[in-house]
Amino acid sequence: MFAVIKTGGKQYRVAAEDVLKIEKISGEVGDIVQLDTVLAFGEGDKVTIGAPFVDGASVAAEVVEQGRAPTVIAFKKRRRQNSRRKRGHRQLLTTVRISEILTDGAKPSKKAAAKPAAKKEAPEAPKEAKKAAPKAQAKPAEAAAAAPLFTAPKGEADDLTKIKGIGPVAAKQLAEQGITQFAQVAKLSDKDIATIDEAMPFSAEQITDWREQAKELAK
Repeated sequence: MFAVIKTGGKQYRVAAEDVLKIEKISGEVGDIVQLDTVLAFGEGDKVTIGAPFVDGASVAAEVVEQGRAPTVIAFKKRRRQNSRRKRGHRQLLTTVRISEILTDGAKPSKKAAAKPAAKKEAPEAPKEAKKAAPKAQAKPAEAAAAAPLFTAPKGEADDLTKIKGIGPVAAKQLAEQGITQFAQVAKLSDKDIATIDEAMPFSAEQITDWREQAKELAK
């Protein structure tokens, strides 16, 4: 049996055990998700076509991996205008394995993979001991995960939207990671750029272009 599904603005013809990459959907590795926008399904010459979707039909799929596609570069240049813009984009993707094609409102028969069991907590300390003990500090790993990538410099923040390619949303994301001034962007090292590329939705080429523009704005 096959089915034609729609997700992320694209259509896919799928069958059981097919593995494909689609635009990001919510779910952890091992989870079973239902894709309920089924345009058609059938077997052999017998095909049911929806209008636009088939009522009660869905496709169950197992999340195999959450990742990102290779960087796509968009370069725009205006002739004789001394204007050029270079942007990079990495699409978020989810790799799924089709488990089964369901009809008539059926539910997936396969269950999500079992998650690792949580560690047992230590016996609760007596109330007296709780009062005497200082407040527990955040674990180093958790603190590191919550900390920004860089330390924001002292002084008033610059308007990073003056850099071509940085909009209000991107400027806010950079500020949350401690990047607030032109001079700071201008001094980013190649290692810093690689760190931003890995942790944020910006490509290395895009950040390098920002660094060159910031050098002029920081003067």
